[in-house]
Amino acid sequence: MEPAARSEADAPVDCSILVPVLNEERHIEQTVAAIRRQRFDGRLEFLFADGGSHDRTAEILERLSRADSRIRLLRNPRRTVSSGLNVALAHARGRWIARIDGHSRAPEDYVALGIARLARGDTRWVSGPQVPVGHGPVSRAIALALSGAFGRGGSRKWHAHGDVGGEEYDLDTGVFAGVWERATLLEVGGWDERWVCNEDSEMAARFLERHERLVCLPAMATEYSPRDSLYGLWRQYLLYGRYRARTYARHPSSMRPSHLLAPAVVMSFAAAVLSPRPVRRAARAGDALYATVLIGIGVRAAASGERPSDAALLPVVLAIMHVSHGLGQLDGWRRHGPPIAALAALAGKRRRRSESSASATVYAPSLRD
Repeated sequence: MEPAARSEADAPVDCSILVPVLNEERHIEQTVAAIRRQRFDGRLEFLFADGGSHDRTAEILERLSRADSRIRLLRNPRRTVSSGLNVALAHARGRWIARIDGHSRAPEDYVALGIARLARGDTRWVSGPQVPVGHGPVSRAIALALSGAFGRGGSRKWHAHGDVGGEEYDLDTGVFAGVWERATLLEVGGWDERWVCNEDSEMAARFLERHERLVCLPAMATEYSPRDSLYGLWRQYLLYGRYRARTYARHPSSMRPSHLLAPAVVMSFAAAVLSPRPVRRAARAGDALYATVLIGIGVRAAASGERPSDAALLPVVLAIMHVSHGLGQLDGWRRHGPPIAALAALAGKRRRRSESSASATVYAPSLRD
């Protein structure tokens, strides 16, 4: 390395941007370009933790790092998103930390807005809405699904494309990325690596149990590219359901009523086949109503001017989301036990958050390696 390049790489850093990546060849150059456009009055570094990509992701990042010393490529041998975030956090030199995913595009003032809001106080986690933007038939249908209540569930983190105005609002454990002080993340223990996904929600539950506010700024809305495969969607939501169940098993107060809808759909389908006749009839009537609602959503989408192929896929995408998420949660109940404490929390019978699992041990070996 040339002396000038070495001194530039060793210069003080104000904010470290953490980007876990795995097989992001299709989107990584767009992501890097968006990150490099950040308007911030301070020095940035970009830490990409690669989980062993077998496409050209690492090659592209190595090439880009030769042209921009702020880009650093790190190895993430445990390969998960949570371990990648901890690897990057362990190498971060900035006072401030921002997370931006490899398949997302943050606005140019994402970092500046997040840090400015943190500096005002009364919150230690600031994020923006997640804006799904499709790039293929299935991906567009998923984005369309996530623009409505049947796809979003009860989460407030989703915004339709372009819907970025308005005042800040508080989030529950439904969060997408964010900006923090590095000291804050170290204080709470980083991301728990037992969570293959839903890792932000698990960490958000720990923040809430400490009586922290999770603030969402609409101006920080970040575009996200959904999968373009029905099978990929099925696997994604199966894992989401499994780890959502694990999250509210550990943090009972993190369950919201909408989390129960997907398991209810699956159990209704099962009851329509396996239950005694009176229950079977009622379940079949409910299933017919559910199918009618999904078809109606697709018809309304077509009438509103959406592409016919996207509107036709919309009921299929919604059904896959609900059934796979429901099966994942039921599997989570099998692994971690029935969600009795979480249901008690919903009924208002739970102890105060400060008496719950805020002090539970966080498993973060990549942060200490």
